[in-house]
Amino acid sequence: MDLRQLETFVEVSKLKSFSKAAEKLFITQPTVTSHIQNLEKELGTVLINRSGKNMALTEAGSILYKYAINIINTCEMAKFDLDSYRGKIQGHLDICSSSVPRKYVLPNILKEFITIYPDVTFSLQDKDSREVVKSILEGESDFGIVGAKYQSNHLEYMDLIEDKLLLVTPNNKDFTMKNYAILDTSILTKHKLILREKGSGTRELLENELDKNKISRSHLKTIAYVEDAETIKTLISLGVGVSFLSERAIQEELACNKFKVYNVKNLNLNRKFYFVYHKSRQLSPLCETFKDFILEYISTVSL
Repeated sequence: MDLRQLETFVEVSKLKSFSKAAEKLFITQPTVTSHIQNLEKELGTVLINRSGKNMALTEAGSILYKYAINIINTCEMAKFDLDSYRGKIQGHLDICSSSVPRKYVLPNILKEFITIYPDVTFSLQDKDSREVVKSILEGESDFGIVGAKYQSNHLEYMDLIEDKLLLVTPNNKDFTMKNYAILDTSILTKHKLILREKGSGTRELLENELDKNKISRSHLKTIAYVEDAETIKTLISLGVGVSFLSERAIQEELACNKFKVYNVKNLNLNRKFYFVYHKSRQLSPLCETFKDFILEYISTVSL
């Protein structure tokens, strides 16, 4: 099998588009079509079902995809090791991350990483934890950073850092208790509540704890579902409602006494962030280097 054909097949599979694969590989769309057709002819099977604008891998295509990823990554590893031997590491990292680590953890890590490896570029995609996991399982992403574990026999999770959700309120006359005081769960039915979107690790953890404590969600005064933590903070400051947010996301506001923060009785809202990847797919050498760098960085730096 021709390596260029395999690379084309992998990109078409990831992007679910012949035209997008052509653009990414800097080749023409007819060339992409030719690569796929030649590969199918050589293997004697259809790899991709094409129906109008929609396309999906056949069962044979799914089998080949698993091997193609490993073949390409093995070739990349050889190139990478040779470049390392010559003292130069380069490439592009596609990083998928849930919102809290993307905004409050990864920037410092990436700053240090590109300081050491200045020829590396990166793109940073904002997805909730469920979307990150889905993109890995479907072969669209090599790895991700998430704030919740979604169980799958195909995934490997590595602990990164600890985090905690707190009930965040405006700093006004309605909330006079000291920061970090433990409030009764009845607080959740007294005030309007702003929740993160479905699929976020924050909401997943909160709902699991509510269920464990038999707190009916129908009794909550949920007023809004918002994707972005920064928007939620603005709404809290305007007195629209209260919310549960990562302690890491509110450090600046706490420093200037903009918010009050509390624990809620019986709700264990401690969590971790994880580096997650597919067990049966070999990471590219650059992704492997980034993974090792994150683990080493976190073991030596307080985040």
